Amino acid sequence: MKTSWRTASLVATAASVLALTTACGQDNSTTPASAAQNVGATAAAGDYGNPGAAAGTGTAAGNGYGADGNQSSSSPSPAAPAGKLTVASNPDLGNVLTDGSGLTLYRFDKDTANPPKSNCEGDCATTWPPVPADDATAGAGIDKALLGEVTRPDGTKQLTIGGWPAYRYVKDVNSGDVNGQGVGGKWFALAPNGKKASLSALPGLSVRKDPKLGDIIVDKNGMTVYRFLKDKAWPKVVSNCIGACLEKWPAVAPVKPENTEGVQKKGLMGFTRPDGEKQMTVNCWPIYTFSGDKAAGDTNGQGVGGTWYAVSPDGKPVGAPGK
Repeated sequence: MKTSWRTASLVATAASVLALTTACGQDNSTTPASAAQNVGATAAAGDYGNPGAAAGTGTAAGNGYGADGNQSSSSPSPAAPAGKLTVASNPDLGNVLTDGSGLTLYRFDKDTANPPKSNCEGDCATTWPPVPADDATAGAGIDKALLGEVTRPDGTKQLTIGGWPAYRYVKDVNSGDVNGQGVGGKWFALAPNGKKASLSALPGLSVRKDPKLGDIIVDKNGMTVYRFLKDKAWPKVVSNCIGACLEKWPAVAPVKPENTEGVQKKGLMGFTRPDGEKQMTVNCWPIYTFSGDKAAGDTNGQGVGGTWYAVSPDGKPVGAPGK
């Protein structure tokens, strides 16, 4: 089964496949034994996130979706009114839409905007409470024409921004929190125009200067990219992260070399995994993101299990012993 939050795989061109065979060895990886995996931390549940889980323990609080144990999808707490929407500035995301209390508003990739439709119900809606439309008003910097509503299955009206249903996140407690950013690869803070909040449109892969790790590679969402020391690049590319490992360390889908910035071009191409999916490599090494990173700039996967490390622009694992 495909990981629910894995980015959509791009079809590699014949030229890229030929280049991979030449530069990175034969593309006929064998399925490794599960014992070779070193997963490191517990992934978020479903597409909703699991803020109640303790990293590395697999133990979740409540219903497994981050809701308190006393809550249930049949009797949720009353939703707080939206109030006057405002625009907040975030150093990593730029302008972010917030409600009258300063809490960040989010959108879900599985929803649709035209026509508006919410696909977050039950436990999902407990972790990601829909924002009521009734009293929402546009503050400074927000086009009131973009505010709308969609009727949910329970008959309540949910606020939409540019057609996208709006949600809060239960792990956001204080004004300015963006703990829901990037959860499951499906949830993103809303910009005032209804798009995903972003400082700029990042290329497929680029380089970010981390205050502790230095120059590291990030994906199109600004999420840190990692290498697994148990993978192989020579004489052929082999990913030893399969099954449950991929739920925690989603494979980065292929990116065209011209859609990268600051990353060494040598060995920069895709390969076919044992499960038939395509995965990106840097210097012929498979690359991944980490489900434990919730926002652009997070590096929670660094050093996990002594086998997972952020990737430098030349493909080396940053901070790995002896590397």
